[in-house]
Amino acid sequence: MARDSNPALEMRDISKTFGAIRALSDVSLTAYGGEVHALMGENGAGKSTLMKILSGAYKSDKGGEVLISGNAMPTGNPKIAKAYGIAVIYQELSLAPNLTVAENIFLGNERARFGLVNHAAMRNETQPILNRLGVSFLPSTKVRDLSLGERQLVEIARALSADARIIVMDEPTTALSSRETERLFDVIEALKQDNIAIIYISHRMEEVYKLADRCSVLRDGKYIGTLDRQELSAERLISMMVGRELSSFYKKEHRAEDLSDIVMRVKRLGDNRKVRNCSFEVHRGEVLGISGLVGSGRTELARLIYGADRKETGQIFLDGAQVDPQSPGDALSKGIAYLTEDRKQLGLFLEMSISDNINMCVMSEDATMAVLKNFAKATQRSGKAFEDLSIKAPSASVVVGSLSGGNQQKVLLARLLEAKPKVILLDEPTRGVDVGAKSEIYRLIDELARQGMAIVMISSELPEIVGVADRVLVLREGEIAGEVKASQAQPIQQEAIMRLSTGTIAGSHPAQ
Repeated sequence: MARDSNPALEMRDISKTFGAIRALSDVSLTAYGGEVHALMGENGAGKSTLMKILSGAYKSDKGGEVLISGNAMPTGNPKIAKAYGIAVIYQELSLAPNLTVAENIFLGNERARFGLVNHAAMRNETQPILNRLGVSFLPSTKVRDLSLGERQLVEIARALSADARIIVMDEPTTALSSRETERLFDVIEALKQDNIAIIYISHRMEEVYKLADRCSVLRDGKYIGTLDRQELSAERLISMMVGRELSSFYKKEHRAEDLSDIVMRVKRLGDNRKVRNCSFEVHRGEVLGISGLVGSGRTELARLIYGADRKETGQIFLDGAQVDPQSPGDALSKGIAYLTEDRKQLGLFLEMSISDNINMCVMSEDATMAVLKNFAKATQRSGKAFEDLSIKAPSASVVVGSLSGGNQQKVLLARLLEAKPKVILLDEPTRGVDVGAKSEIYRLIDELARQGMAIVMISSELPEIVGVADRVLVLREGEIAGEVKASQAQPIQQEAIMRLSTGTIAGSHPAQ
């Protein structure tokens, strides 16, 4: 179905100030029925602020206007925005898990009969919407019994029940499996066919390439431009988002040419379930990449190394001496640090300050009489981390949970670096962060390698691992399938990694 010729949404010259901070400056955005319009930009670029103005959560500054199908809509009132057919599905879903699907869809707008909630009527109205989305669960199903992907479909059903014509999706695939993501994409295509305008916010470029009919970019609260589908490319998008070229992302200044100084040696490591017979070495000043398809055992291998899971076979040597970490804390004390892929659940203390998170591993070393916190030392450490890692926050007393994903990752990394590890394992270090923060994390990895640290980086993004790593080990079904290295003739090839990952070729293998 072709998109409408008349725009469903026009946001013209939208500005928003918070005190002395200008979050948006004369931003414009146009969306049509029957299209997916991607909205991209770094964290802090103004995407969320613009969408909160659209949804009525914020009132825009004077001078701008919002038009819905050509009609001016006042801002600053969520009920009015909903009446104009606007729905926002946030990354953090706003469902009541103990209520049924139907009760969630009509929450705040319950059907009533004789002054009582009419559950039968709500179920009857819900079923056609669920049929439209092609789901298998029932209106009477409790939301707590649904998967994350199914819960997201409930949010979409709620929007459709309110006759939404403009649906905003904010990072909708962050917590979804690949199968749930594909299901969501099918639903988005169906919504397009129903002439609904989709505004899709994502930092994942592969999703934008797959879904977007057009893509608009914000940077520093300003509108940079809009690209049609045929114009989309990584080079153009990144240049628009961060103001520099893609080639500058992976610039390596460290040199891992002399690989004689082995820091960590892993021999025949395994748990006899998900990891088997893994042997490799990592050298001082080297970034060793670990790649492989989902389920290949990448994270499980790292968990065996740093003592989170029990190994059944194999040995680990650090600077030539055998170590046997019994826990993550034990591994850190021996010189092995691990940056988890799930920083919110497994890494950070979100309700604590930046300073407390950074100093968590070394607080006891600074304590007076082993019990009194040394505030001066803690302040000094966090101040240095702010400078070294370019953490963006008003102060070190700010709660970590309020930071962007990229800055949260920097805080977690700062904590590990305070322990002065010999080896650091980075598991998906740029997951959930925008392209600007990715660039900064890449530069930090390069700087750590230049300083002589041994780094193991696990990543599911092939351009990232090719751009950052000096060598790449490829895992397949829990075993090392081979090793991919650069040569004088050519850099590391993504195609070679994929062939090893899928088993279509055999590759060179590190010594067992």
